[in-house]
Amino acid sequence: MGGHSHWATTKHKKAAVDAKRGKVFTKIIREITTAARIGGGDPDGNPRLRAVMLKARDQNMPQDNIKKAIQRGTGELPGVVYEETTYECYGPGGVAMLVEIMSDNKNRTVSEVRHILTKYGGSISGSGTVAWIFSRKGYITVEKTKSDEEKLMTLALEAGAEDMKTGERYFEVLTVPSDLEKVKKALEKNRIPMAVSEVTMVPQNYVHLEGRDAEQMLKLMEEMEDHEDVQNLYANFDIPDEVMDKIAAR
Repeated sequence: MGGHSHWATTKHKKAAVDAKRGKVFTKIIREITTAARIGGGDPDGNPRLRAVMLKARDQNMPQDNIKKAIQRGTGELPGVVYEETTYECYGPGGVAMLVEIMSDNKNRTVSEVRHILTKYGGSISGSGTVAWIFSRKGYITVEKTKSDEEKLMTLALEAGAEDMKTGERYFEVLTVPSDLEKVKKALEKNRIPMAVSEVTMVPQNYVHLEGRDAEQMLKLMEEMEDHEDVQNLYANFDIPDEVMDKIAAR
């Protein structure tokens, strides 16, 4: 999972930069509005809304923005209705991908997603072809230099984590989604810094990439992440950290 944890950390660092430009806020606002429209505006009775509000607070989104997004979802304020779709795709080297979109014009978005995929050697696949590879999990990464392995494992498992893996540079803690916050709080209480803490789709197997396929895969991920209608993007590539570092340095 080395490449997986490295990409997750890189994505979070990029999100911090994007947040300053409002790009991350735009995506989170769409998600809040849609969650409130489907499940109501009370986070106590709407787990999806509660989860995305935590994400908004992690990105330091102003409370007023969150409130207005909820009101647009519940109909108290006028707003656009977004349609949710998940595309199952293949990337370079046969990498499995899930692309979760939220759009007010599905036909336009699918055309643009298909164009990005084709540009980097990927394609949209049929329903059910790759979704089975992924499971929704709470996912935490901790730099290996920031914590003792045995201490981290003990704290995480006692707080309810399912498993912990050791990557090239990171420890990776897996939980059921509902236990993520409990494990996160246990690590915060013990002053263990986390590089990533999120609910994500974790693949059960990985496709090892190097060379041109690795380079194309990372370019594909970056361009897809930048698309305003792409809410979440998951892939089962494993690119060695040193290869990712070389590509990033170009």
